[in-house]
Amino acid sequence: MEFENKSFLVTGGSKGIGRVLAGELRARGARVAVTGRRREALEKTAREMDLLAIAGDVAREEDASRAVETVVTEFGGIDVLVNNAAIGNRAPLTEVDTGQFEELLNINVKGAMFMARAAAPHFIRQKSGNIVNISSTAGLRGFPGGTAYVASKFALKGMSECWRAELRPHNVRVILINPSEVQTNFGRSE
Repeated sequence: MEFENKSFLVTGGSKGIGRVLAGELRARGARVAVTGRRREALEKTAREMDLLAIAGDVAREEDASRAVETVVTEFGGIDVLVNNAAIGNRAPLTEVDTGQFEELLNINVKGAMFMARAAAPHFIRQKSGNIVNISSTAGLRGFPGGTAYVASKFALKGMSECWRAELRPHNVRVILINPSEVQTNFGRSE
């Protein structure tokens, strides 16, 4: 894929995989917007890499819609959505906290769906587009203490398969990437 002048929206773009990916895309000539919940970190990343910062929470439907519409307005369209935003935690089944479980599913599953649902009409209308879902090997195999995180990544895999089947006739690609352990601060307290 040529990156020059393509419009990317990377969720969770202020740190970790999202930050590195956004910087690489920008270095290859892409127009890149990043989203994140932590405005200060997001704006710092955007300044350092010449990116468009859109503060918001992917788990909030209105924030997801606003992020996509901002990219379409500012860049004249959207070519690629990278669903990277995610949180993680570990707890044995007997200690899974209901509130943390719901927050994780809201961000990792509903957030990806809100973002894809907001971008899909643009992709269908222009008869092209790409949704790249950053999952994990945890979406392929469980591990002790992984109830919430593994459930969210299995769900992302299933949604990706559905979206691929639905959007393929419109020349929209849906790609699922399953990195193994990546050396970032993911899952650590900030």
